[in-house]
Amino acid sequence: MRASRDFWLSCGHHLLDRDAASKLAVTDEFLKAYLARPELVPPPEACLAERQLHEVMLGDPRRPVSHLQVAAITDPDARENWEMMIAWRDHLVKHRTLEAAYLEIIRRNVRFPHVLMAQLVQAILRNMLDDCEDVFVLRAAEMFFRPQKLTFQEASITAIDEETDSLAGPRSPLNALLGLPATTAVDMLDDKMAGSYRERSDRFDMALDLSAGGRGSIALGEVITRWLAHLLAIDVAVEPLTELRNAPLSWYVGLDSEATRIGDAIWNGSDLDDAMRAGLIGLYRLTFRNPADMIEKVRGEPVYLLAAMTADGVLRLKPQNLLTGLPIRQTEAVH
Repeated sequence: MRASRDFWLSCGHHLLDRDAASKLAVTDEFLKAYLARPELVPPPEACLAERQLHEVMLGDPRRPVSHLQVAAITDPDARENWEMMIAWRDHLVKHRTLEAAYLEIIRRNVRFPHVLMAQLVQAILRNMLDDCEDVFVLRAAEMFFRPQKLTFQEASITAIDEETDSLAGPRSPLNALLGLPATTAVDMLDDKMAGSYRERSDRFDMALDLSAGGRGSIALGEVITRWLAHLLAIDVAVEPLTELRNAPLSWYVGLDSEATRIGDAIWNGSDLDDAMRAGLIGLYRLTFRNPADMIEKVRGEPVYLLAAMTADGVLRLKPQNLLTGLPIRQTEAVH
């Protein structure tokens, strides 16, 4: 029996349509999935207004909802949840694709809850990686929407899903090395385990070696390349580096808040303290295959990408930084 090639079913990609450009079109089924979230399913004690709103939305998830309908909900937490849900629904349906909706959020700095943004990023990645044969790339892509806890042994860096890492339970020395509780089944992704990644992908319980120049680091560079091609229609090459020495930092992008802080310090000529140096765990050189895509000021120069962990060893990548921080000419690549 042939193993399933599907993965990340939890993001709801199977509920979405795809247009001629392989972008994701919102469907009623996808919108209805939000109504099954525990924040929106009315409990037995819910007021009539809340129960009625949930019922009519299940019948027609695109139905216009007035401010008065939401204001009539008596429970303040439920009312706040519905206000956010309607705003989110309205934003998605007014754009032709999820990709366009996401870019609008990023470019205009629209505020939505992290959980909704993470699911949106995951759905876009799932679509973008549909033809990807390399499960190391799929695992690396998880870092775009799920924070990672990093552990170190000698020269190796291991990334574990932060939520998996936070599960309670006593730790054995082996599990402590990987940053996992003893009660959690976790495996390091390698050639032996690669065949089981897809079937367990929604558990987010595989570790990834992120050591400089290693397979995980290279895979993350591939995710970055595909992300920019899919959302901005630009062709780049992304090369992992082991160190940045005597390189003119003409342009840089921090892939997370900590990395941006470090990049700013380097740019301003400040000396990095020991904590900053220890926190910098990823370095990439990005080059444009078509220099004409770049702004004239730095045309032909490489862009350096930095990734850094927090003081407590967590890596929180911000894929939106790639979309807003690169020195590119075009501004509208996805519609």
